[in-house]
Parts: sequence; C-alpha cells; structure tokens
Amino acid sequence: MRIGVVSDTHNNLKSVRQIVEIFNSEEVDRVVHTGDITKGSTLALFSDLQAPLFGVFGNNDVERQGLDEVISVCGFTYAEHYLDLDWECRRVVVVHDPFDLNHIQADYNLVLHGHTHMYRADKPDQNKLIFNPGECAGHMKGLNAVGIVDLDDLNTEILKF
Repeated sequence: MRIGVVSDTHNNLKSVRQIVEIFNSEEVDRVVHTGDITKGSTLALFSDLQAPLFGVFGNNDVERQGLDEVISVCGFTYAEHYLDLDWECRRVVVVHDPFDLNHIQADYNLVLHGHTHMYRADKPDQNKLIFNPGECAGHMKGLNAVGIVDLDDLNTEILKF
C-alpha cells in the first residue's frame, strides 16, 4: 500500500490543486494530511482525490465549523489530536505537532507529522519510520514537496512541485 502524505497546506489553493493532481497521477491508495489546512474551502479541494483522505487538525485549523462540514459531506476521516490506524499489518499514528508524540504510549511502525515545515525521514530501525514531507504550501516553485510512503518496506519518495 502506498500512502500520500501532505502537511501544512495553509489555505494555499494553488498548491492543494497540484497536490491532488500529483497523488492522483501517482495512484496512491490513501492520503494523509497532517494538519494546518486552515479553511473548509481548502479541504474541499481534496474531494477530487481518487483515494480516501485521513488526517488530523493542526494549530492553524481554527475555522472548525467549515472544516467539520466538509469532512462530513466528503466522508473524510479526521481526528482532533492524533489518529491511530492499522493498515496492512502496520500501526500508523498521525499527529500535527511532533511534540504530541511525547504523550503517545503505543509503539508504531509509521509516525506521520507536520507543523515544522521541514523534511524528516528518520528510520530508527527497519520496522519504524518517522516522516514529514516538509514544506507543502510555500510560494516558491520547486521547493514544495509531498511524500509517498510504501507500507511494505517503509521506503519514502519525495515529490517536489
């Protein structure tokens, strides 16, 4: 299973449209947003994905009524602080702020986070990956990135746009 990972889109509609195109062309099986979408109108653009969307809220997701409405209408799976998933015999946790990982006791194979706008791919052992694709909503062409994680081997791919 291949998972598209995006973070901190911060209401950049142009970037979100490109992100949706990238994940659709890559034919990912699922997409995870690690927070800071900002507005419901931005989240609604993810309804064009050809894969289901999962995510958590970030510290800048203050327009909650609009976000919650889009989540309900589109059938997205969202959680407040962390999202605990079991996919392909792998335990996956999604948080926005990596500091929140200090409060999680369970052991996970894949940890996805955002907030820092910085790329991170730490593999402390063969069966664990901590991943953040980095900047996704900047205005500098070619410096934005999304990631793809292959759950079979926890290998990652960065796609810049």
